[in-house]
Amino acid sequence: MEKTQQPKNSGLQALKPFDVCLGVTLIAFVGAMLGLMFHSAFVALFFLLPTVIYEVIRTEEGASTKFSSIVLLGIIILELLFIIGGVNYDLANFFGETEKNIAGYSLPLGDIKVFGPLLTTILAVVLVFRTYGTYTKWLSIVIACGSLVAVYLISPTFFQEALKMIINSLLDRFYYAF
Repeated sequence: MEKTQQPKNSGLQALKPFDVCLGVTLIAFVGAMLGLMFHSAFVALFFLLPTVIYEVIRTEEGASTKFSSIVLLGIIILELLFIIGGVNYDLANFFGETEKNIAGYSLPLGDIKVFGPLLTTILAVVLVFRTYGTYTKWLSIVIACGSLVAVYLISPTFFQEALKMIINSLLDRFYYAF
């Protein structure tokens, strides 16, 4: 009996990265718009999942990059569960301090539902600088933007602090790069 060979590029490998990145970007964008329209961080994060999953698939083993992308996925899934469950937990009281230093960023602590998307934003920004591939950088930027939308939807005042912190740290990185 003759075996039929599978084409070398079948399944996920056959997809063009540009097309997949464009598709998941559009899905994330629609999710962000729907999230803003219905004031739902859940919707924004749920529509961000395909981007994060593809980021996990695309990210290669490296200086904590694969681990960071897997952590991103875990945090977003936990965040969705926290929103569904209505979990409110003040991390500042738990840690007994108002800020925590994570990946070189000083993150303000507060409600766990705000901290999750803020952490995914920071991890995504870190991936932008640590990954080499154009598509993984693209996905990281989409994840950072989608996560910022979720932060805004959960707490607009916290969003302002987060945005200021991220812009300052990006400017510092650019300053040291030149």
